[in-house]
Amino acid sequence: MTYSGVVTVGGPADVHELPDLMISKVAVGPMNNNAYLLRCRATDEQLLIDAAAEPHTLLSLIGESGIASVVTTHRHQDHWSALREVVDATGARTYAGQYDAEGIPVPTDVPVADGDTVRVGRVELTARHLVGHTPGSIALVYNDPHGHAHVFTGDCLFPGGVGNTWKDSKAFESLINDVETKLFDQLSDETWVYPGHGDDTTLGAERPHLGEWRERGW
Repeated sequence: MTYSGVVTVGGPADVHELPDLMISKVAVGPMNNNAYLLRCRATDEQLLIDAAAEPHTLLSLIGESGIASVVTTHRHQDHWSALREVVDATGARTYAGQYDAEGIPVPTDVPVADGDTVRVGRVELTARHLVGHTPGSIALVYNDPHGHAHVFTGDCLFPGGVGNTWKDSKAFESLINDVETKLFDQLSDETWVYPGHGDDTTLGAERPHLGEWRERGW
């Protein structure tokens, strides 16, 4: 089956099969949050991005093999509402951006800084600190050695724009600058974007609109 990235709350996961990494996307909770389960194909080690809601759904997706770690992309409650239950059930190590960790009630085992590496088995993800939606939001970039990059953006980049900065002009300027310099300037148009809510996109689909986003200011 071809991966589309289109999922619905209560529906099945969609699975993106890469040579070294399996990515399972599921939608959970009243805010239609996306959670992503990453599995290293060489070791079967698993990592969850955003234990957002519905712990029973996430634990069913994880399965009996469990997970080694959970990464929380940012401090907003809709992205960690199931974190305590998932950690208690799996014993997973917790990761979050170093400037958002204090806003997440489940203790962060590994505070993450810009450029840090997060591993799942033999697969390496690079954290990028994107300031504006929250002080410590992080995206995770997987540079697939067999193809283009894949980036998990939390609430910092969506189809059609950057994340909400609540009409704070300084926060918006910070976020769009970080998204441009750390994602668009460094990654190819083919880069697949996995956002915190809704459908996926690519950097190529969004790149022509960066000027429009700056002009509208959100």
